Amino acid sequence: MLSLSLGPFALAMNHLVLLGALALATGVGWISGRGQRVNPERTLFGLFVLGLLVARLAFVIAYWPQYRNSPLSILDIRDGGFSVWPGVIATLIGAVLRGWKQPALRQSMGFGAASGLLFWWLATLGLSAQRETTPLPDLTLRNAAGEPVQLSHYRGKPLVVNLWATWCPPCRREMPVLQAAQQANPEVVFLFVNQAESPRDVATFFASQGLHLDNVLFDGNGELAQQAGSAALPTTLFYRPDGRLLSSHLGELSNASLQHSLDSLSETATPDALPRSPL
Repeated sequence: MLSLSLGPFALAMNHLVLLGALALATGVGWISGRGQRVNPERTLFGLFVLGLLVARLAFVIAYWPQYRNSPLSILDIRDGGFSVWPGVIATLIGAVLRGWKQPALRQSMGFGAASGLLFWWLATLGLSAQRETTPLPDLTLRNAAGEPVQLSHYRGKPLVVNLWATWCPPCRREMPVLQAAQQANPEVVFLFVNQAESPRDVATFFASQGLHLDNVLFDGNGELAQQAGSAALPTTLFYRPDGRLLSSHLGELSNASLQHSLDSLSETATPDALPRSPL
């Protein structure tokens, strides 16, 4: 499962893990501080915010060329652009400094922070292990002419699969970003798998937006989203050349977040990997 639907909202599993880590840290900190009548809740939340801010800042610095022309997009954290380990290190340093300044909080804050970080680390390892065993689904989709296309035939090159629909606002907004990436990265196969719409609707949308995308496929029953474990659109899946899932992204992609995923994907490609396409 890549994401979970909660009523009208959907959360990626890595976001749920992060929130679970914060909740566990807060609970453990409160329990361990009862004997001393201290509650490190505010301190732990402050450390959580510090980690997020540093993680975001590190990501922006790493991908500054993508943010330079639109600096206000730095504030739009919905793109999921965070560098994890700088944030973790900042959280640990912040915990040490706060414990040094406030000795009464050391035990409860320390237990809370340690339990939260341990939970996050183990859960993240578990999600990574699950992805390692998640192959590219062996499904038959359709192209615009109605001809069958085997999804498994695209194995052999780094693969980006975008699940989208014309009625989805973030899907529409990220299309120019994906189109530019498709043109700039010929070594990567981009598949745009429309969910439960007709080729005519999609062609009308492309014409109205001036989009020119290759490899547009149609999943009339939304079966790919179900097999991938996606609870909302847009969802973008990044597959290694051997067909194993490397990562996924729920929600709108920015230039920076897409480039980050493509950088990770390029590290898995082999120089002699050959494209295999049924089209």
